[in-house]
Amino acid sequence: MPRPAPARRLPGLLLLLWPLLLLPSAAPDPVARPGFRRLETRGPGGSPGRRPSPAAPDGAPASGTSEPGRARGAGVCKSRPLDLVFIIDSSRSVRPLEFTKVKTFVSRIIDTLDIGPADTRVAVVNYASTVKIEFQLQAYTDKQSLKQAVGRITPLSTGTMSGLAIQTAMDEAFTVEAGAREPSSNIPKVAIIVTDGRPQDQVNEVAARAQASGIELYAVGVDRADMASLKMMASEPLEEHVFYVETYGVIEKLSSRFQETFCALDPCVLGTHQCQHVCISDGEGKHHCECSQGYTLNADKKTCSALDRCALNTHGCEHICVNDRSGSYHCECYEGYTLNEDRKTCSAQDKCALGTHGCQHICVNDRTGSHHCECYEGYTLNADKKTCSVRDKCVLGSHGCQHICVSDGAASYHCDCYPGYTLNEDKKTCSATEEARRLVSTEDACGCEATLAFQDKVSSYLQRLNTKLDDILEKLKINEYGQIHR
Repeated sequence: MPRPAPARRLPGLLLLLWPLLLLPSAAPDPVARPGFRRLETRGPGGSPGRRPSPAAPDGAPASGTSEPGRARGAGVCKSRPLDLVFIIDSSRSVRPLEFTKVKTFVSRIIDTLDIGPADTRVAVVNYASTVKIEFQLQAYTDKQSLKQAVGRITPLSTGTMSGLAIQTAMDEAFTVEAGAREPSSNIPKVAIIVTDGRPQDQVNEVAARAQASGIELYAVGVDRADMASLKMMASEPLEEHVFYVETYGVIEKLSSRFQETFCALDPCVLGTHQCQHVCISDGEGKHHCECSQGYTLNADKKTCSALDRCALNTHGCEHICVNDRSGSYHCECYEGYTLNEDRKTCSAQDKCALGTHGCQHICVNDRTGSHHCECYEGYTLNADKKTCSVRDKCVLGSHGCQHICVSDGAASYHCDCYPGYTLNEDKKTCSATEEARRLVSTEDACGCEATLAFQDKVSSYLQRLNTKLDDILEKLKINEYGQIHR
């Protein structure tokens, strides 16, 4: 436990005059004082440095009716992180039982807070004619030890030096060395001063300096507390920062009022966020909307639209990216390619091997994943780029000419004969002319016979060859017919 700071004492002259100040006086009833407005335990809502809390939704507990020690609307209300300093009056006018009530009030407020190094930190400044820092903001990081420390606090003495207490809190409690967060953290600095008397020193100037330094002051008056002094100490607006109770017996009820003051309603839990997809709590009653994967937040910051993941060019598809309605996408491949197992890259298809090419004669694979058709020799590719037509029947060898085949263009030909021969009526075979016969008859008979024998032999071979070619051509025609009518 940290060592308490030494008490700050009044100048000697004030101590000598103190007994005179204790003489009883006929103070008017507080309610009858001009300009006084008694604040009930259910004051207007508010929060440190922010607008008052919104009204509770249907079904939520009403303001000021929360059970002490429990957050209003379990799971809905979360306290903001604060650097909170209690400044409690323990002068002789506060009887021991009443001082116990003050400590219970402090403990119940602690119960409603989230205590921890990253949440709310609490310090207590005890004052009368002297000022004592009971423990600093960095002293305790859990509720149990914090409340135990509050329970050990004892009253000091006579006197009500409220100004000196505020100055001490500002100079010694709200410092980084004492555990306060840096200004850049934007953690509110809040002081709650509890008193039942009139300050015996100047409070307006020191309170103004404290507020100017960023400290938000709440003033709680009990019984004979001076309302004008409470207003001097408290921050604006006064209706949110000044509280009054008639006796210490009911001060504990104010704990629920401060609970509401420091409470941050969570719209995500309440279901009032209007986010189309996801509500994210930012703390301090704030939230923002986010969208599910594959969606983007619209300009209204609430609704979502599907992302064009393909347009973002982060899809990784090798060929084609296709947006899906769900806000996602899938990859596809160009014609002649198939999608690989990684669902992103593509490989060329062997359409010729698949048998889906439609080529009548020959299918040829291209490197681009496509294919083209070609024809057998003597055929030409038709305009459909798939079927073939006869280009030169002479080349096919199915013409039937005995001597010479002459091509007349695509699918057309005629037969000719060697010199000394004439074409017969069948337009295919040839016969020797009279001059050729005469020349042969005058030649050596042996040579003539040998030549005739050779010609007969050649003619025989040619006829057999023609027969075979006719058979082959017939088979090709049958095959061609079958390809076309599949």
